[in-house]
Amino acid sequence: MATMTRSLRPSTKVLPGDVRARHRSMVLQHLFHSGPGSRADLARSTGLTRVTVSDLVGELLAEGLVAELGQEAEEGKVGKRGTLVGLRTDAFQIVAVDLRDDELLHGALVDLAGAVVEQRTARFTQPQGEVALADLTTFCRELLAAATCPVLGVGVASPGIVDADGRVLEAPNREWYDLPLAATLTAALGVPVHVGNDADAAALGEWTYGGALGGSLLVLTVGQGVGAGIVVDGALVQGHGHAAGELGHVTAVDERDAPDGPVGPPRPCACGRTGCLETVLALPALRRRVAGLDPEAADAALASVGRRLGIVLAPVVSALNLAEVVLSGPPELLGGPLRDTALAVIRERTMPVTSRGLQLRVTTLGEAAPLSGAAVLVLSGQLGVS
Repeated sequence: MATMTRSLRPSTKVLPGDVRARHRSMVLQHLFHSGPGSRADLARSTGLTRVTVSDLVGELLAEGLVAELGQEAEEGKVGKRGTLVGLRTDAFQIVAVDLRDDELLHGALVDLAGAVVEQRTARFTQPQGEVALADLTTFCRELLAAATCPVLGVGVASPGIVDADGRVLEAPNREWYDLPLAATLTAALGVPVHVGNDADAAALGEWTYGGALGGSLLVLTVGQGVGAGIVVDGALVQGHGHAAGELGHVTAVDERDAPDGPVGPPRPCACGRTGCLETVLALPALRRRVAGLDPEAADAALASVGRRLGIVLAPVVSALNLAEVVLSGPPELLGGPLRDTALAVIRERTMPVTSRGLQLRVTTLGEAAPLSGAAVLVLSGQLGVS
């Protein structure tokens, strides 16, 4: 995983009772993104008083989250040198789990700086319903047992619509409906569990670790399903009903398309509708589309899907004036003809002022993007850091 870049802009008001937690978060945010600093540096950068900072640092030292690293260098300093304080990024680990795949669970032990300590996969016994939940619980237990230092929490990037409490409101591909996933796993595992939509998690990972450009991006995750996580002006967009970014269930093929056209007739989707983007762009559909084709025919098949993707993305790019769109999934399928065609179609269908300079790329985090974001779910939930 890559180096941390920036923090998200807070999207909720801070209540009086949350002030101390907010101040603690400000100190940890600075140490996370800017590296070690003295108490005086922390006071200047956060705008907090030195007394408040000293009190908070004392609390964090007692919890083992930070450590004193010796005195500041003399260069450019007037008066008494302060003692540097730094985040102990290797003193705790996070269990991160990605549920995008239609066959495999992907998981990792991650330190507080986002570095992968150990990565594992396991096969679903059955990828839906109670059996999938039991497989996930077992997988998390195995990762917890492999940890080499205290675990801060478990982060799960789940498909479907997930509310702020980690309840999966609906995930048709998993056959999960109104499932209190975070609460269920917390009770079973005995550690804090934070659950977010997999596309939102990928956006968090890209924003924090992936070198995102500008203040607005959309991360499109392609796995068993298709979803999007959106950051606009530094804030994660969740929308009414926590369903922002459900682009996989926008109609991309309908009965007006030629049944023998490049993408074929509209197919039924797990959501109950037909012709959704997911039915042509999800990994199972892409793999079926290119199976047995020679390279030239495979490129043409992927380009036809890229055209459908571009048609769906064009109004989103226009409405939000995004700086970049990031594709998260296998680069051998999403890069090349699919990406190039999608970008060309977006530019054909939007005003130059909205799409000029738009970057459409495959994630720099590779398959670890949702795992990075799952780790950020825990950092944010437990420490107020993102």
